[in-house]
Amino acid sequence: MNDKKPRRKRHIFLKIDAWLDSTVWNAGFRAGEIWEELTIFFRRFRMRGWKKLVFEAAGEAMTLGTAGAVVLLALAKPAFQETEKDWRNRGDFAVTFLDRYGNVIGHRGIIHENSVPFEDLPDNLVKAVLATEDRRFFDHYGIDFIGLARALSENARAGGVVQGGSTLTQQLAKNLFLTNERSIERKIKEAFLSVWLEANLSKKEILSLYLDRAYMGGGTFGVAAASQFYFGKSVRDVNLAEAAMLAGLFKAPAKYAPHVNLPAARGRANEVLSNLVQSGLMSEGQVIAARRNPATVVDRAEQEAPDFFLDWAFDEVQRIAARFPEHSLIVRTTLDPSIQKVSEHAVATMLRDNGEQYRVKQAATVTIENGGAVRAMVGGRDYGESQFNRATRGLRQPGSSFKIYTYSVAMEAGLKPDTMVVDAPISWGNWSPKNYGNSYAGRITLTTALAKSINTIPVRLVKERLGIDSVIRMAKAMGVESPIRKDVTIPLGTSEVTVMDQATAYAVLPAGGVQSRRHGIEDILDYRGHVLYSFSRDEPAPKRVLSEQAAGYMNQMLTKVPYIGTGRKAALEGILTAGKSGTTQAYRDAWFVGFTGNFTTAVWFGNDDDTSSNEMTGGSLPAMTFKLIMDYAHQGMAVRPIPGVLEPAVMTVQAKPAPRTATPQAQQTPADPVFIRPRSLSASTTQLMRSLAAMLRNAPPLTETKKAASL
Repeated sequence: MNDKKPRRKRHIFLKIDAWLDSTVWNAGFRAGEIWEELTIFFRRFRMRGWKKLVFEAAGEAMTLGTAGAVVLLALAKPAFQETEKDWRNRGDFAVTFLDRYGNVIGHRGIIHENSVPFEDLPDNLVKAVLATEDRRFFDHYGIDFIGLARALSENARAGGVVQGGSTLTQQLAKNLFLTNERSIERKIKEAFLSVWLEANLSKKEILSLYLDRAYMGGGTFGVAAASQFYFGKSVRDVNLAEAAMLAGLFKAPAKYAPHVNLPAARGRANEVLSNLVQSGLMSEGQVIAARRNPATVVDRAEQEAPDFFLDWAFDEVQRIAARFPEHSLIVRTTLDPSIQKVSEHAVATMLRDNGEQYRVKQAATVTIENGGAVRAMVGGRDYGESQFNRATRGLRQPGSSFKIYTYSVAMEAGLKPDTMVVDAPISWGNWSPKNYGNSYAGRITLTTALAKSINTIPVRLVKERLGIDSVIRMAKAMGVESPIRKDVTIPLGTSEVTVMDQATAYAVLPAGGVQSRRHGIEDILDYRGHVLYSFSRDEPAPKRVLSEQAAGYMNQMLTKVPYIGTGRKAALEGILTAGKSGTTQAYRDAWFVGFTGNFTTAVWFGNDDDTSSNEMTGGSLPAMTFKLIMDYAHQGMAVRPIPGVLEPAVMTVQAKPAPRTATPQAQQTPADPVFIRPRSLSASTTQLMRSLAAMLRNAPPLTETKKAASL
């Protein structure tokens, strides 16, 4: 009885095994039959000879097309994210900007003359623009491959860029969504956005937006504002000569602005008239009168508006005022017009006198007063040539000027300026940083390491004691808004930041370790005088990001740099100066960021195409520019002390600029220009005047009895 149960179990398992074997065999046999049937079926479609080549080519094309579609989708996603912004209503704001003293410095948004409907624009103006900017505008779909090929051919023959390949739609995409930054990423976005515009707007809408939004020189945007500014008339009434002059401005508004260079503007207008004839839109007989009687313009002195600052301030206004129903606004900014003008002249002077020698073409600077008010901003060499703001949008490696974040963390961790460290070779994984000159100093203090810009010390501190995350957190807390890469090379400043980032962060130190709260807007008012926003009233109080002791230690170390370190050309005469220079790999970027008890200024020099300079360091042109700006800014001001620092005796001795023969690079440099600051209201007087104005606005109206009594 007991033997039957095991036999029965074995019998069941044998049945299961047999079923599995037969099922698998039958499935395999059936699969083979199906495969053979499919093979026989598809043999009917087998191609031979030239048909096979065509079929194979079509198959490869489909494969590559699918892969290409995936790549295009990946590239298009960042571009189409730009369309999520409220780009149509960006111009709904009509903003009049005032400087810190209440003087009008410019406008942004819809100018009060307002744009003119497309139907009311003169036919000769539309033809002049199309003939010059995009003759095939109505034939392409955002990207003109025929025009691009023609431009490449003409440029190759000329050996340089003489003709652009961008369509009018591409230029509009750049104006609406992008910046003037020269990069492959921007060009890719521009191409996708051009196709998107063509798919979502009519040709008339695209052309109308282009004529309304383009920069036309003289601080004007759009043909309607430009016509009023240059000719004192509505754009509806411009004649052919004036239309040609307006159409010629799109290429280079700073170069061809008639109030700046009337002969150049008339020469450019003559080229536009020739374009009209060559494109077949007009005959020579129709344009001959315009050639003989060129346009005359309203006699205006050249007006220099702080356009880079205004662009940045306009973005800030839109962010702040989005919650207000009023969009016609008066904005009192923090801009100091005299410091702004000197900053522009300092940058222009340095680039003009030394740019060719150092092979550098661009610069940017930001000056912040203690308390966070942005007093001056220069975003590039020439706003007319490029509206890309290198001060707020240009991401560049800061080099050694980034080291303050590492040293700040070290001071918070308990180290002191006189803490001894070892300058010796160090490796972090496969990376072995070197000092300038490949030399090592042995045992030195942290003060000497920072002043002499020793590279191994901050790397050793981060690797062995502090950690990368703590440095990144400190940079963010001090005001760096740009994304920071987590990389072992971070201590030497390889992660890109903006000039505004560096100015904001360094301004924490003269503030004693609290947030600098950088801002460009003091008050926003409507046209009835009601204060809709006030920085002092509506913004939270600054937070402490560094202890007083750590901030004091940092200030003690940074005040050595202009006297015994790499920033000697930045030292101000008789005023205690602190700061740090920065020079990146292959001399691509040069920085000096420094401060006194009153102001913080960040200066950058470099090239848009990221090419190397001729061995330009942060202690050369950036430090010299810093000195020019800060010398001027402190004229007539009570100098505040730098927290935690007693003024050393060395300041009055070594702060004087070195002789021009001190370095070979500076031997041929002309003497620095001397800027004299005009008298203006003091801060206390300005505040008193504002208080009186507020009291008068809020006072009840006088009755007839009171009026008589007052008389």
